[in-house]
Amino acid sequence: MSAHPLQPLAHAIRFLSIDAIVRAGEGHQGVPLGMADIATALYTQHLKFNPADPTWWDRDRVVLSNGHGSMLLYALLHLTGYAHFSLDQVKRFRELGSHCEGHPERHVAGGIEVTTGPLGQGIANAFGMAVAEAYLGAQFGPDLVNHFTYAFVGDGCLQEGIGQEMISLAGHLRLGKLVLLWDDNLITDDGATSLSISEDVAERFRVAQWHVQAVDGHDIEAVSAALGAARTDDRPSLIACRTIIGKGIPRVQGQRGGHSARLYEQDAQEARTLLNWPHEPFTIPDGIRQAWLAAGQRSAGAHQAWTARLQALPEAQRQEFTRVMNGELPDNWQQVLLQYKQQALAAPQAASGILVSAEINDLLASVLPERMVGCADLEAPTSHKRSLKAFTASDRSGAYVHCGVREHVMGAMANGMAAHGGVVPLSVTYLVFSDYERPAMRMAALMGLPVKYVFSHDSIGVGKNGPTHQPVEVLASLRAMPNMLVMRPADAVEAAECWELALAHRSGPVSLVFARQNLPRVRHHHTADNLCALGGYVLQEATAGVRRVTLLSTGSEVALALSALDELEQAGIGTAVVSIPCWELFDAQDAAYRQQVLGEGVRVGVEAACRFGWDAYLGARGGFVGMTGFGASGPAEDLYRLFGITPQAVAAEARRLLNT
Repeated sequence: MSAHPLQPLAHAIRFLSIDAIVRAGEGHQGVPLGMADIATALYTQHLKFNPADPTWWDRDRVVLSNGHGSMLLYALLHLTGYAHFSLDQVKRFRELGSHCEGHPERHVAGGIEVTTGPLGQGIANAFGMAVAEAYLGAQFGPDLVNHFTYAFVGDGCLQEGIGQEMISLAGHLRLGKLVLLWDDNLITDDGATSLSISEDVAERFRVAQWHVQAVDGHDIEAVSAALGAARTDDRPSLIACRTIIGKGIPRVQGQRGGHSARLYEQDAQEARTLLNWPHEPFTIPDGIRQAWLAAGQRSAGAHQAWTARLQALPEAQRQEFTRVMNGELPDNWQQVLLQYKQQALAAPQAASGILVSAEINDLLASVLPERMVGCADLEAPTSHKRSLKAFTASDRSGAYVHCGVREHVMGAMANGMAAHGGVVPLSVTYLVFSDYERPAMRMAALMGLPVKYVFSHDSIGVGKNGPTHQPVEVLASLRAMPNMLVMRPADAVEAAECWELALAHRSGPVSLVFARQNLPRVRHHHTADNLCALGGYVLQEATAGVRRVTLLSTGSEVALALSALDELEQAGIGTAVVSIPCWELFDAQDAAYRQQVLGEGVRVGVEAACRFGWDAYLGARGGFVGMTGFGASGPAEDLYRLFGITPQAVAAEARRLLNT
C-alpha cells in the first residue's frame, strides 16, 4: 500500500518537532508525533484560516488543549506561513524570548487563540468559543459569522473534571460547530491509561448527545472523512483518533517515554531511517514547504468573499459589527450608569448588593447587546437574567447561559468567549465558589482576557448558610492574583462606578464582589466623576479637628466604619473614613495621593474577611477589625456581633491604638 500523498507533510511536522525538542533538551514529543497526521488532514483539507490575516473574524478557531505538545502547533503555524513563527523561532524552542514557549501563550496575531497547559482548560475554552460563534451568528447572520472550533485533545483533558462538565453542557446545547480531535493513544505520563481509568470514554460523549466517530489517527484519509462528517452533523463531534504516542521514534513510540522522555541525536537519526526522511535537521524540502504554504492559502477565496460581504453591508450595520468584534463600547454607553447613580442617591432605602448589580446588568441589556451572562444554577439569588432570554439548543439569540452546577466549565467558557471576541462575558456565582473557577480566573489574568466575574454572598453576611458559604479568605486570595482587578463596592453608587470601570477594562479580568445583605447608602452627593477609578478615596473627612484616625474599609463594612466615625467624632477625635473598593487601582495611584488618602496617625482596617494584605495600608500603628478564622451559622447581624465586627469594636480599636 503506497503512502498517502500528504504523508510527507505530516512527517514535516514530526521532524520539526523532533529537531526542536532535541535541540532544547526537553519537550513533549508525544502529541506532535502522534497527532501529525490528524493535524495534516485538518489544516490541508478543512480548516478555514488565513495566515496573511490571522485575526480574520470568521476564521475557524483551533485550540491545542493538550498544550504540553506545543511543537505541534508551532510546526503548523510555521509551515502554513504565519510570520510570527519563523524557522529561527522554532530553532529556539523553549528558550527565553522565543515565540515558541514551553506551552502555547495567547497571541492571536501569531495564530495562537488561547494559552493552554493546565489540562481541561483548553477544551472548555473551545466550548466557550463555540457558544460565542453561535450567539454572534444569531445576531449578525451566517454571511458574517459561520465558522467551526476545533480542539486537539489528550486523555488528560478528558480525565479532568472540567472535561466532563464541558461534555455534558456542550451536548445539551447541541453545539454542532464544536469538533474535538482526541489523541486516543492509551498512554499518560504515568503509563497505560488502564492504570487510572476503565470506562468507555467515547461512550461518555454518546450519552451526552455528541456525534462520535472512531478512526485510525494515522490514516489521513480516514481522519479527513471523519472531519467532513462532523461538519455536517448538528451535534458537537468527537473524533476518537487511535494513535501511537511518539510515533516514528523506535525507542519510545507506543510507550510511556513517548510522552516526554528526553530525546537524543540518535533518536532523531533512527526516526529519519524509520520514516525515510533523509533531510538535515530543520530542513524542509521545497516541494513539501510549498505544499504547506499552499494549504495556508486555501481559504484566500473565502476570505476575499467574506470581506466583500462585509463591505457591502449598510454603513450602520457594518460599523456595529466592527465595533462589537473589536471589543469597543458604544458611544455614550456610560450614560445609563450615570443616570443610575443619580437615582441611587435619590433612593433612601438600602438594597441588596447583588440585586443592585442585577439592576445595573439589566439596564445594560439594550446598551450592550454583546454582553452574555453565564450562571451556575443561581438565577434566583443572583437575579442577573431578568429581561435576558436563555441561550439554548433551539434559540441561539439568548444572552443567558444556564450553566447548571458547573462552575469549573463556566469560568473557562467565559474565557473562551472573551478569547473568541465579539462577546463581553459575565460569569455569575457565589464568591465561595470562585475556588471552582480559580484555574480559569488565573488563566484569564495570564492571558489578559476582559472577563467579568460577578460574585455574590461575599462574607459572614451570608448568615445562616454557615461557614461553608462564608468566604472569609477568598478576597485576599483574589487580590494576590496578578492582573486581576478586585472590586467590592459599598453601595449602589459605588456599584455603578465599579461596573463602569469593569466594562471599560480591557487588559485583564475583573472580579466584581457584592454582598448578599442590604447595603445602606454611604455616598450622599452626586458627582459625574468616578471616584472608584482612584481605587480608594476619602469618603468622609474628619471634622472634629485634625485627623487623628483613619478608618479604611470596603463593601458592606464601610457603613460600619461611618458609624464608628460618628462615635469617635462625637468624642472629639478627628476621624476620616476611606473607602477602598479596588486595591489594585489604589496601588496604581502616585505615592502622594495614596499618602493624602491614608493620612497620618492611627489607621484601622474594617472588613468582614481575613486581615491578610491589609497591613500594606495600615502601617506600623495599624489595627484591624475583621475575621481571624471561619464563620458560623446564624443571622447575619448576630454573626457580626459574635465576631466583633461592629462600630463599637472599630471605635474601641482606634482608641486603643491612640493610647499606645
